[in-house]
Amino acid sequence: MRALILALATSISALALTPTAAHAWGHTAHAVIDRAAIDAIPDDGPVFLRRYVDYIAASASLPDNWRGNSENFSKMEEDPNHGWFREQFSFVKPIPRSRHEFVLALYKHYETIKDSDPATAARTNVRWTGTLPYAAIEAYDRLVVCMRQVRKAAAEGGDASIPEQHCAFQVIRLGHYIGDGAQPLHDTIHADGWLSDNPKGYTRERSIHGRFEGKFVDGMKLTTADIAPRIGAPGRRTGDMFDAVLAFLDEAGGKMESVYALEKRDGFTNFADKDVRALVYERATAGATMLRDMLCRAWAESASPPAPVEPSPLDFANPRFNPETGSAPD
Repeated sequence: MRALILALATSISALALTPTAAHAWGHTAHAVIDRAAIDAIPDDGPVFLRRYVDYIAASASLPDNWRGNSENFSKMEEDPNHGWFREQFSFVKPIPRSRHEFVLALYKHYETIKDSDPATAARTNVRWTGTLPYAAIEAYDRLVVCMRQVRKAAAEGGDASIPEQHCAFQVIRLGHYIGDGAQPLHDTIHADGWLSDNPKGYTRERSIHGRFEGKFVDGMKLTTADIAPRIGAPGRRTGDMFDAVLAFLDEAGGKMESVYALEKRDGFTNFADKDVRALVYERATAGATMLRDMLCRAWAESASPPAPVEPSPLDFANPRFNPETGSAPD
């Protein structure tokens, strides 16, 4: 079985060298973020993931491959998971702790404004708002479950390789969404060129996204060694993880205008530009740090059995049960 995994990782590594369409953060930054996060796991963390680091890093762009136009069922579900266009849903407060309640909130607002403001209404839906924090926390929850199975196999003296592989796959998903969220242009309506009023004359070209996260990152030759020394000690082992993800996205989105200001200088054509390089280092480090912390937190959480929830979130008797979604939010 382990030989099969090594062969699969080698095969995927070879595929990663084949030219493909541009992906979010490009393959380079996603792979660097994943590898740096796993390398930074402390000895009391989920160190078994180090055995799968080549497979995870080589598969770092996998979720982007689920967004092709020819596989539209997959595309409809996956596309929103890669963005969080905050300005588009400022009316949703607080952010629901349920993907379905978020979708319903958008639809209700759409119904309210569809006649009075059809242009805004056309973008008041999950495709133009994004669902990135939900995708991230869903992958995180699945990772906790997989890690419990790793612990169970180890405690019983069994083979942990299968649950370890399940964990590695969930790390691919979680790492991609966290990597996307670290890139400021994934957290704004200005993801692909400046929209609306433009007093500072920022570019409206859609290509800014790819020129920053793909062409420049590849041109500067970003490596794990560039960001590894910048990753601090593990954190976020306590507190609410969904709130931590939202705060992480807010921090990244707050740096959006810096990307545009730097692009205005020379269009990201100078790969030696110290300011652009510094922003890439800082954002890639933030993504790797957040991912490492989530992996460690998931491992710590997996040491305890699932907390009992009574009544069930699906039980009509649950005081927070929402009949519109058929469940209680987290």
